[in-house]
Amino acid sequence: MTETFLDAEFCALSAQLGQDPLQVQGAGGNTSIKDGNVLWIKASGTELADAERKQIFVSVDRAAAQAEAQGLAGDGSCKDTIIDPEIRLRPSIETTFHAALDYKVVAHTHSIMALTHAISPEGRTQLKDKLKELNFALVPYAKPGLALTQQILHHAKPETDIFILSNHGLICCGNSVAETAQKIAHVEILLNLVPHITVTETPDTPAPEGYEWSSCSWMATNPRICRMITTGSYYPDHVVFLGHGLPFHSANETAPAVVVEQQGVAIRKDATPSQRAMLQCLADIFCRLPEDWNPESIGAAAEAEL
Repeated sequence: MTETFLDAEFCALSAQLGQDPLQVQGAGGNTSIKDGNVLWIKASGTELADAERKQIFVSVDRAAAQAEAQGLAGDGSCKDTIIDPEIRLRPSIETTFHAALDYKVVAHTHSIMALTHAISPEGRTQLKDKLKELNFALVPYAKPGLALTQQILHHAKPETDIFILSNHGLICCGNSVAETAQKIAHVEILLNLVPHITVTETPDTPAPEGYEWSSCSWMATNPRICRMITTGSYYPDHVVFLGHGLPFHSANETAPAVVVEQQGVAIRKDATPSQRAMLQCLADIFCRLPEDWNPESIGAAAEAEL
């Protein structure tokens, strides 16, 4: 596989996904493409948005990564499967499922539409109906990495090319970049949910010291949503970047983002772009969540694993 090919179709799709906050937030998501026994996968800590302007992909030995996926070698991190020993990048923690899935192009996103459905029993029931004509599998929540790969393989059939990951996101597979892109677009249309809350005003009172009000402040003034966002975390990246739920400022004065009850949601002035993206992700989900859907958090044990 040549750099030119990567820079063209595959990198263009990766960048397109990474630059769409309804698909990927910050350093989330990953894409891969196979060339014989070489698997190119997004490197850990890099951003898909940079795919056309930086080298964010690392090549690994697919057979070796498959062995790790099957628990036959390594520790599931695939750090020992890198082809170029001089490279400083390390493969995504989710390399094992990219290697194990027998498709040329695999794209994993944290699709807002998929997430909004996949965090509640009601949403999961509806998505089964909405996607019933597709070869999809609904995968129970598992910690990102080898545990998730094992769940994916357990629920996959030979024809499965779309995976909805409960409390996590979406995987679409194809034998070309165009085919994978088409499947992503199709799923997004079928799962589309229009925001029913569009409030963007921020409080007219000063934010807590060191913080600024976010455009997501409306979540603090909606009693139902405020209860949900302060009592749990609904997908892994929230825990990684924002911690357990969103704490009340009175209980945590140093968290990246805090809720000031009945006033607003504040984010630290020095918050990272990824932390800001994850707060917006939370708002993008809850402004679409139907009122009769009851989201389930991943739970304290799963949060501790992360």
